[in-house]
Amino acid sequence: MRAERRYCLIVFDWDGTLIDSAATIVDCIQAAAREMALPVPERARASHVIGLGLHDSLRHAVPSLPPDKYADFAEFYRQHFLAREDAMQLFAGVPELLGSLVARGHRLAVATGKSRRGLDRALEASGLGVYFAASRCGDETHPKPHPAMLLELMRELATDAQAALMIGDTSHDLEMARSAGVDALGVAYGAHPAAALRALAPRQCVESVDELSRWLEANA
Repeated sequence: MRAERRYCLIVFDWDGTLIDSAATIVDCIQAAAREMALPVPERARASHVIGLGLHDSLRHAVPSLPPDKYADFAEFYRQHFLAREDAMQLFAGVPELLGSLVARGHRLAVATGKSRRGLDRALEASGLGVYFAASRCGDETHPKPHPAMLLELMRELATDAQAALMIGDTSHDLEMARSAGVDALGVAYGAHPAAALRALAPRQCVESVDELSRWLEANA
């Protein structure tokens, strides 16, 4: 007989987990590299850095970029991203999933590599802000895969690690959870392939929002 385990706090990544943005982020990284006359990273390399902090992302995606040019690259990227932002859509079923979790008594939070300004804009545009009790962004604490975001969220919401669950689409999300002593769930419809997620031994790796909803209903 399976032991029930209830997660009081469920923390979601944003890009590639709740909103279908991973391909757009890759396109914007590649476009910024072209504008700066840098070698354009392959899609797999650009996808790998989604969710990391700025410096870690650029060291991996465009290793020939001098650190004193990071701000310039970030501004080119930001311009491309803003031009495409309105076209990005939530994954089907996300609002219903979040609403059902809140109705069942879970507290929800966001841990994202986005900037605070970017997340606030996204929460308002999507209408999802009402579901989240707290959030942490990559420009206000240590970025992923450092555990700071989860540790700070758990402290703010008075939740211990055994009662928290991290859900994300990248290995950085799962590594962050492991470092924080928190269970994790991988979603394989975002930036990183399922094999990379399963290698970090999440509780489960799901292929769709529907499957995610079923898993949470049965296990959270």
